[in-house]
Amino acid sequence: MNDHYVINLGRQLGSGGKEIGEKLANDLGIAFYDKELINLASEESGLCREFFEKADEKASQTLLGGLFGTRFPFITEGAYPYNSYLSNDSLFKIQSDVIRHLAEKQSCLFVGRCADYILRDHPRCVNVFVSASPEARIERLTKLHHISEEEAEELMEKADKKRSSYYNYYSYKTWGAAATYHLCIDSSVLGIDETVKFIKQFVKQKLQLP
Repeated sequence: MNDHYVINLGRQLGSGGKEIGEKLANDLGIAFYDKELINLASEESGLCREFFEKADEKASQTLLGGLFGTRFPFITEGAYPYNSYLSNDSLFKIQSDVIRHLAEKQSCLFVGRCADYILRDHPRCVNVFVSASPEARIERLTKLHHISEEEAEELMEKADKKRSSYYNYYSYKTWGAAATYHLCIDSSVLGIDETVKFIKQFVKQKLQLP
């Protein structure tokens, strides 16, 4: 554990946060986890990934069992001995265990999913939040998804609301607020590659990496 370190990266939709995280992890030679956590949580628990996809970054105590009736049709062999239903909180706990387990084994970068809160006791971590100007976010989303500017704005609004509700609910902190992170950076100022370099330098200095 002493040599391992963790970068937890929060991001606004359209800020290029995932791309920045991937490039940063690649540059530093550490593991990168985003949606992969859903697969790992599914494997770890023996529960079908649909559970985790439906609960992914959603702050709700609504029982998912209500979506499928009283029993889950997706539970695989070797599943956790839960009762006939699971709440989003239970799924959050399983995913949290996966994140802690990965952080114990190796240096890694996690995108979203309250990883900074889950790993708050980790001795060597850097918490970063990537934002961007509304114009840059809209431009990126329209190109990526081949959608109109209006659709991009709607996507941004929904994603920001969902991510902030999820983060604020589980962490008791404020998503995107400077006091929550070690570094907040606007990727539209420097561009993706220069933002990666800037964060890399910050991480190296904070953790005293060679």
